[in-house]
Amino acid sequence: MAVLHVWAMWFFAALFFAYQFIIRVFPGLCAPEIMHKFQIDATEFGFLSSMYYYGYAGMQIPMALLLDRFGPRLVISLCCFICSCSIFLFYFAENWYFVLFARFLIGVSSSAGFLGTFKVISLWFPFPTYARMFALTNTVGLLGAVYGGKPVSQFIILYGWESVLLMSGVAGIVLMGFIFLVIKPYPPISYQENPALLKNFKSLFSMPLLLFIGLGSLLMVGPLEGFADVWGVSYLMEVYSFKKEDASFITSSIFTGMMVGGPFLAYCSEKFKAPSQITAYCGMLMAALFAFVLLSHGHLSYIVLSAMMFMVGILCCYQVLVFSMGASAVLLEMRNVTIAFLNCINMLGGVFFHTIIGSLMDNFWSGGVAEGQRVYDAVAYTYALWVIPIAALVGGITFLMLNFTWRRSSPTIAPTTERP
Repeated sequence: MAVLHVWAMWFFAALFFAYQFIIRVFPGLCAPEIMHKFQIDATEFGFLSSMYYYGYAGMQIPMALLLDRFGPRLVISLCCFICSCSIFLFYFAENWYFVLFARFLIGVSSSAGFLGTFKVISLWFPFPTYARMFALTNTVGLLGAVYGGKPVSQFIILYGWESVLLMSGVAGIVLMGFIFLVIKPYPPISYQENPALLKNFKSLFSMPLLLFIGLGSLLMVGPLEGFADVWGVSYLMEVYSFKKEDASFITSSIFTGMMVGGPFLAYCSEKFKAPSQITAYCGMLMAALFAFVLLSHGHLSYIVLSAMMFMVGILCCYQVLVFSMGASAVLLEMRNVTIAFLNCINMLGGVFFHTIIGSLMDNFWSGGVAEGQRVYDAVAYTYALWVIPIAALVGGITFLMLNFTWRRSSPTIAPTTERP
């Protein structure tokens, strides 16, 4: 097969990964407009946002099995089609339950973004290039999240959020066509029931170490899934009085920081052989940075906030170390299911933070109403978002405890970056 064709297959698969990132952060760019259209409060909006993470997290292992059985061409193109149809359902829906279902389906179909791209890499790229292709794929996805910030905000200001939503659905249909035409079909693996997979998955719940790693990771994901994905733009507009496009750029700086954070933290882990300690410091530093932003209450400049969010993005890449710790703490045959398990817990952090933040905003609502819709002031946003630094601090302490508790009993936790 021509090298150019192989790269084209990777490109369109990675493009879907970037596309789903744009759709993932879209509600955060137009939260007041969505709440006004469907006449919902912050709690209900938080629940709407969390539906994406329910779908995404629940499909991690099933999606991997589907890709093995049917191949990336069929699965990725079908998921891209479902994602686009779900966007159309969201656009046309008048019933609130259809809106929730649409957001859930977007999460389900989006799970093929990264897994499908990695399947393309594993099938058609040589093994020594896996690490480089993984990093390149991650960069493309994060570029989608960055594009889903200020540029999409400017489109929303010009054309309205519903028109932009409709255009994104049409773009998904076009992308689906390219994926189906470009990605080469392959004879799928002869599918056989694998009882060891279920056995390995069940055994994970009997390993306190992995449960603590997953819990700590979930608590530290607030800056990414709670702030950057949804609530950050509205907070910055209300508390710091930024325009929508400027607030979007500040939050997307988190994704920009993540582009360099992964390699940087991986290097630190390789050098110091202490991933649990580094992860703990990431949680504590994120907590300190977010606490400073909340305590400043509108007195930080655009440049300072952008720089701080960039640093937060670097720290958010602690997830690379979490997967490394989890993989090194289990047997070789359990590593794939372990990473999928930790990623499920990690994505469920979105459910946790969106639900808590929305509920807290309604709890601290001052009673303001405009056109029959609740209006949330700076106090409500600030108090609600305190859950992010508090949880990050607790998560950091959790990893610090892991470092002291299991360093001797599980020596793999210290040098996790060593190859088996």
